[in-house]
Amino acid sequence: MYSRPASGRPATAVSFAPNANSRTTTGRPTTGTTRRPWTGHSTGGRPQTGQSRSQTRPGTARPGTAASNYTRHESSYIVAVLEGRGVAREVGMAALEKDTGHVALVQISDCPTYVKTLHQMHLHRPHLILVPDTFVASADGAATSTGKRVNSTSVLVEAMEDEFPGVPIEVVGRKYWNETSGLDFIQQLCVEDDERAGTLLAIVNKYYALSATSALFKHAELKMNLRFSTGSLRIRYAPVEGTMMIDPETARNLELVGNMTHKKSSHTLFGTLNHTYTAMGARLLRTNILSPITVLPSIDARLDVVEEFVKTEDRFNEVKDALRVLNKMDLDKLIASLASSEARPVNDARPASTRVTQMLSLRNAVKTLPLLHKALEGSQSQLLKIICDMLSDERLNKIERLVDERLNEDSTPSKGGIGAVNARVYAVKANCNRLLDVARETYRENVGDIFHLNRTLSDAHTLPLTLLYQENAGFQFTVKKDDLEGELARGFLNISLKKGKWVFTSMELKKMNARMKDALDETLLLSDKIIQDMVAEIILDVGALYKASEAVALLDMLWSFAHASIIRPEFTGTLAIKSGKHPILEIIQSAGSVVPNDVYCDDSSCFQIVQGPNMSGKSTYLRQIALLLIVAMTGCFVPAEYASFRIHDALLTRLSNDDDIERSLSTFASEMATSAMILGLATPKSLILLDELGRGTSPREGVGISHAIAEALARLKAFVFFATHFGELTTTLSRQPSVINLHLSVQRSRRSTTNFGMTFQYRIVDGAPEDDGHYGLELARLADLPDDVLAEGKRVADQLAALHARHEESSESNQIAVRRKALLRLRTQLIQAFEHSALPDQELLDYVGRFQSDIAKVFVGVR
Repeated sequence: MYSRPASGRPATAVSFAPNANSRTTTGRPTTGTTRRPWTGHSTGGRPQTGQSRSQTRPGTARPGTAASNYTRHESSYIVAVLEGRGVAREVGMAALEKDTGHVALVQISDCPTYVKTLHQMHLHRPHLILVPDTFVASADGAATSTGKRVNSTSVLVEAMEDEFPGVPIEVVGRKYWNETSGLDFIQQLCVEDDERAGTLLAIVNKYYALSATSALFKHAELKMNLRFSTGSLRIRYAPVEGTMMIDPETARNLELVGNMTHKKSSHTLFGTLNHTYTAMGARLLRTNILSPITVLPSIDARLDVVEEFVKTEDRFNEVKDALRVLNKMDLDKLIASLASSEARPVNDARPASTRVTQMLSLRNAVKTLPLLHKALEGSQSQLLKIICDMLSDERLNKIERLVDERLNEDSTPSKGGIGAVNARVYAVKANCNRLLDVARETYRENVGDIFHLNRTLSDAHTLPLTLLYQENAGFQFTVKKDDLEGELARGFLNISLKKGKWVFTSMELKKMNARMKDALDETLLLSDKIIQDMVAEIILDVGALYKASEAVALLDMLWSFAHASIIRPEFTGTLAIKSGKHPILEIIQSAGSVVPNDVYCDDSSCFQIVQGPNMSGKSTYLRQIALLLIVAMTGCFVPAEYASFRIHDALLTRLSNDDDIERSLSTFASEMATSAMILGLATPKSLILLDELGRGTSPREGVGISHAIAEALARLKAFVFFATHFGELTTTLSRQPSVINLHLSVQRSRRSTTNFGMTFQYRIVDGAPEDDGHYGLELARLADLPDDVLAEGKRVADQLAALHARHEESSESNQIAVRRKALLRLRTQLIQAFEHSALPDQELLDYVGRFQSDIAKVFVGVR
């Protein structure tokens, strides 16, 4: 998850400015200078690499957040970030995943802690961050590409350093952040498909995102020697309005994609839901967990697909068999790698070898897509019909015919050894190029000579010699250790023992390997010319491949959801869960051991105080609510007997009470910083979870601050679950009609030397907890505190409790609060009956009659 140290780390500074001098990117101490000659060709001169720098200051970014331990399925992006100069904190971001050809463009108005920007960066996990050189201070006072000196580093850069400590940050000359160039790049590189016009329309006025795009592609060309074919990238503008924001700290504490205790553990929400076969499906699942969609028709369409898979076993198995053929295949990476090329040509056969292998893999992928199409024929859900149509694009058949015309059907990509080499050598059909045919014949003769040498030496030395092929070393002789008696004959070189075999070579074999390598390289380079001609034709229809990849990813994810299906959730505006279970604990613990709990929250009870002793399950209850909401909003069924949810725009939490030594923040300071972030971002449509707020300071101040924060959130009308040990809040917040009290039940038992008289039920119950008999004192008894100390503690606690009870009984404000809550609940119940009831008239009349009886009892009871 998001666990990481905040210690300093070097960030390489790179400037594309003409004749840029090497310099540190900040005024903090440097770790040395990293210089290398620039080998590119640019009209602007010779850019050079600046000094690396380390971070020694305490962080100033939002508290409690840490970098995540992500799965191997996640993407790795180059992210360019640009912030506006005004007070609105407009941030533009362009993210390129060069392996898959995905480009995401984002522009948002952020808050002082940049939590929205960091959230988007976690969705597009960076392995390199690009910022303007005007955003980073230099230690030696050197001027930037604009001729100005920068004395301080941008707060946004510091926030990114804190959030992604292992990710280098490179500075790019300010002149390369140009919105006109950015739009030109998008118009040139964006794939020709149905979404191209929408992308261009959405991005045309996004100055900061366009500027970031310009710097991003300039970096790819000048520093990475990477250039993409026209119309070959899937460029999308990613609006933030259609997804629920989950800040990184929340994702870490909920263990959405990474386990906090064991980094490699699959006991996460991602691990629970992930049954995907393809890398594309796994990436899509991860993105949806970290940023669930908020468009109700889209969620319902996904649920329809999952329901069809659950109810139609044949459809489920047919899709499974078709997806299994694509196991571990990454169609996105195949497309992007074929569409990219070196900006400056290199005289090396390795890129040619890679392209031949990728074309063979693409051929196999295209041939398997009809299996998926056949498995989806006759589907009932609308989304499956759309996916089926996406897989039946005529352009896919055109690509398949084109590949079949040029490539041998018998050539299939192999994992390694001479078989993989031969697959690449004989990938292209004969008679396509006479020079290629001659080069292949030369290669075949050279390999034949090597095998003849092996037979000759085997006979001469009476040894069962075999040949081992390795990519770097070529052919080598091997013989089992048990088959060799004594020592090898003179003339054998580089002798070593590997896995019970002697591995060695000879001078004659080295010469033959060199001749074979020359013929092999010539063959691959000539094959690559034919492959590149094929790629040029395929790129014209690359939109069909991208569309097919999206269809496979979505189908793979929805099929994966069918494994975890229990009950289909509804979306009614009310949070109502019957016998819901924690989805991760349900997998970890033995069957039947997880205690189910109910949840009910609507506009009349939108602020819920959850109390109970330590270890009674308050934190688990809060986490369960958040996880079930995320599961439902991704389009998956949930583990419950009934589930109804409201669409939320943000999930904001404070679930940790740890110090943050790395940022010099105490528990209380970290609490307050996170609370400020929540108050700044929360809306009436947010879901907020707070666990034991105010515990890091004195009890009186903790109650006061907790009350103030709780009152502000109660007025906001967001759905809030507030776990606390402060029983006083049930009184101080009683005048708020939307506040209700809940507690985790505890059963009393006979006290003994090993049992302090309590059994945790882990079940939520209405109302404030009854007198817990001073649970803390009972627990202290197990720690062998002296009896006189325990007796004095109990006497003082009993007197304070009695005083508090007398004051509460005589409180007139308490009676007023009861009436207010009853009226608010009546209003909410009547609205729900009017908008959602499907009862017959007489039953509806009886149902409303019970409302009248209940409200009368409340008003009579408080007189």
